[in-house]
Amino acid sequence: MRLRKALTAFWLCRSATADFQYRSRPDLSPPRLNITLPATKDVGTGYLFVAPFAGLPDTSHVQHGPRQAGPCIFRDDGDLVWSGYGYYSIWATNFQVVQWQGQAVLACFEGDHNPNYGHGHGHVTLLGRHYETVRELRAGRHKISDKHKFQAVGGDTALIQIYQPEARDLNAYGAETEQVWIVNAIVQELNIVTGEVLFEWSGLDHVSPDKSTLPVTKGQAGSGYNSSDAWDYFHINSYPKINGMDGSIIWRLGGKQSTFKLDKGVKFCFQHHARWLQQYDDVEVISLYDNSAHGSEANGDDGLHTAPTSSGKILELNTTSWTAELVQGFYPPDGLLSKSQGSTQVLPNGNVLVNWGSEGAMTECLPNGTVIFHAYMDSGELGAGVQNYRAHRYNWTGVPYEEPAVAANDDEYGTSVYVSWNGDTETNLWRFLGNTADEGEPYTLGEVPRTSFETVLSLPGKKVSRVSAVAVSEVGEVIGSTRVESRPDVLSDRIIASQVDGETERPLRTRKTGKNLV
Repeated sequence: MRLRKALTAFWLCRSATADFQYRSRPDLSPPRLNITLPATKDVGTGYLFVAPFAGLPDTSHVQHGPRQAGPCIFRDDGDLVWSGYGYYSIWATNFQVVQWQGQAVLACFEGDHNPNYGHGHGHVTLLGRHYETVRELRAGRHKISDKHKFQAVGGDTALIQIYQPEARDLNAYGAETEQVWIVNAIVQELNIVTGEVLFEWSGLDHVSPDKSTLPVTKGQAGSGYNSSDAWDYFHINSYPKINGMDGSIIWRLGGKQSTFKLDKGVKFCFQHHARWLQQYDDVEVISLYDNSAHGSEANGDDGLHTAPTSSGKILELNTTSWTAELVQGFYPPDGLLSKSQGSTQVLPNGNVLVNWGSEGAMTECLPNGTVIFHAYMDSGELGAGVQNYRAHRYNWTGVPYEEPAVAANDDEYGTSVYVSWNGDTETNLWRFLGNTADEGEPYTLGEVPRTSFETVLSLPGKKVSRVSAVAVSEVGEVIGSTRVESRPDVLSDRIIASQVDGETERPLRTRKTGKNLV
């Protein structure tokens, strides 16, 4: 009893000063989106899928980035739908919805992160609509998967990529004798069910190191003196078009040996997230994120960027005239130039969602490039240096296995009851229930439409000793319920309670009558 009393006092002390966002889930501290241009009615349907993280190290006086870095689902107004903190561990990124075996599932990389060279080492975990783990997918043939790529290409197959250090003679490429380590960019197609490697492509077998834009030198793409600092000559984060039978390259776009002549506005560098959109006759249409900058610019080398800002681009490639034209560019409203990461997602309605990578922001544009939504990944001091590898928009239905959470708080005006259900997308309203004794039947305290992550019912002038809530769907079906929150500090004529003073128990008195409780 003494320990319980001490813990209660500690909680009251902490809760008075804690900066928690949700009373029903004080354990959750997701990023707070800094929305500088609110979404208009023209934005695409669905939720925003992001995984922000701190891009700057903490110091003894300053903390940077989200306190709980990890995958999150948000509404357009920044309201949380789901925090994946604890579902995905260590460093999680490339958070998306993919189709597997006819079902929509969540996919996210989790593992180690090497921020100096942008490499990841880990695996991809798939979660079902209940946020249960349905599959963990790892690279085959004694290799470790990288974060850059996970793309489902069929009901049971997916593409991943790998950064594999190898020792080779690099003298022909300007290296000294001791510089022998180079990164081999590898692509694998895997059977998601069995993990079997169905196809593997090796960059060193098809792309010569002399085509690299960055030399083998310290501080840019690796010095090559050891496997941890291997020369990343071909930093693959999307794929060239290759022959699926023998791995030969069908065409290249950009770089030192472009198959296409680049028209005005097409030029790009250090790009991310290239995606094939459609093909008709001799024309192929792709999207990509043009960084137009490299991470070494953060160290004062600004001679690498090719444009004032980064951008999303849709390109049309003609495989008869071998020309590449800019269909549309999508540019940041505030001059962002991201030196790493980034994505460009073309939505079903034709809008484009651009994620600005190391600049920690995302923008949705109309097909003509007009900006209709812009937000940063966190706010205030925690927004400094925050980054996000990719951002997506998807429709999603979430029905968590975990139960909803409920909490109550009293003040001089009465009781407020709070409820939330992390990841739920189907609750239409919350029905709040009260109960004044273990054997008593619960009664309805009130109903509140669900409009945000946490819903609150205010009960002016009332003190309720036992509270709970049930989730009601749009068709009136109860789809979830909380536990009963017992609140022994709230005194009632029908509650049985006692208090310990030293070693002697004495009956409590009610506030209304002063009578002993029995």
